Amino acid sequence: MLDNPRQDARIDESSLRYEGWRIVAVCFLLATFGWGLGFYGQSVYVAELQRARGWPTTLISAGTTFFYLFGALLVVFVGEAVRKYGPRLCLVAGTLAMAAAGVAIGAVREPWQLYLANAVLAFGWAGTSLAMITNTISLWFDHKRGMAISLALNGASFGGIVGVPLLVTLIGHVGFASAMYIAAGAMLVLLLPVILLVVGRPPAHHGWHAATKAKPQSSTQIRAWALRDVGFLTVTIAFALVLFAQVGFIVHLISFLDPVIGRERAAVAVAVLTAMAVVGRVLFSLVIDRLNQRLASALSFLSQAAALLVVINLHNDYVLIAACALFGFSVGNLITLPSLIVQQEFDSSSFGVLISLNTAINQVTYAFGPGVVGALRDWSGGYSLPFYLCIALELAAAALIMVRGNRSRRAD
Repeated sequence: MLDNPRQDARIDESSLRYEGWRIVAVCFLLATFGWGLGFYGQSVYVAELQRARGWPTTLISAGTTFFYLFGALLVVFVGEAVRKYGPRLCLVAGTLAMAAAGVAIGAVREPWQLYLANAVLAFGWAGTSLAMITNTISLWFDHKRGMAISLALNGASFGGIVGVPLLVTLIGHVGFASAMYIAAGAMLVLLLPVILLVVGRPPAHHGWHAATKAKPQSSTQIRAWALRDVGFLTVTIAFALVLFAQVGFIVHLISFLDPVIGRERAAVAVAVLTAMAVVGRVLFSLVIDRLNQRLASALSFLSQAAALLVVINLHNDYVLIAACALFGFSVGNLITLPSLIVQQEFDSSSFGVLISLNTAINQVTYAFGPGVVGALRDWSGGYSLPFYLCIALELAAAALIMVRGNRSRRAD
């Protein structure tokens, strides 16, 4: 029920003056640091700690896997944290945790300290990444939620394209520890004032106020229901399979392309893939709220499967780069679409809990993608077998996502 129907009628989410677009800008900045230090930064930490400490790659990589798995456990509770404490406090907590993690990683001297730093980083990741951003934006947007989330998540790509090279350059000038301290300080200086000034009370017609006044089911009850609901399970399992394939493929892409087209053109292919992820997300944001989102997801999965088929069988330089562009076009949208399907098909008061659960399951699944692809590559002597497995997962997901189930917009 609306707190104030007249007030709701005056809200125009498409207007540039609407306060929600300032929240999108905050989330863009949050995603830049969240992915730059949390997701893409892991590749930098592994290389630097191996070089500086001489630790085995297996030991450092195990710390990364621990980060993903512990982070997935924390992500489950993001939705109820936002509902209980409000978006501003949660965004501040996520920023502080990520900055503290940056300092901790820079100060690592012993292996046990790496795992402690990754535990802190998991808290920061939970408070600055997908679940936090979608939960926050959902409090300001309904009709334009897809566009808002897509635009905000371009910060994730920006964190990889710009943030990581800046971090690497900084490490070259002042050393690893000092660079991490500077990055953490920059995050605090840039983000905290913006959050405190811009993020206020969400409009009354969106989920936070309605949820707190209606006293909905407990988060435990909602999660238990969701894990028995066909519609939720098909969304979650389908995207878990695709993200497993997607992350596994991307992590091993340079290793696959290097002996085929050379390191320089392999780097170009990865850059094209990343750039197309941004292009695809921006173009998709213009129409995403008007599409059949399950069908759009299935077509995205099929396009990635087609690109993988080309990558395996055709080894012409330009064809491979074009295939990477096709694959990359849907990469960014695959982290946006689950939240839109959940919004469309399930009760709004359950959105935060459901999308947090979805994100956590996906993260647990894709954490093993690179390892499984690598193990199959070593066992088979090449990348054809693991990449064909990725194609099979994409095709299975395309069929599964079209199964909606009989229940919708309910969590009881």
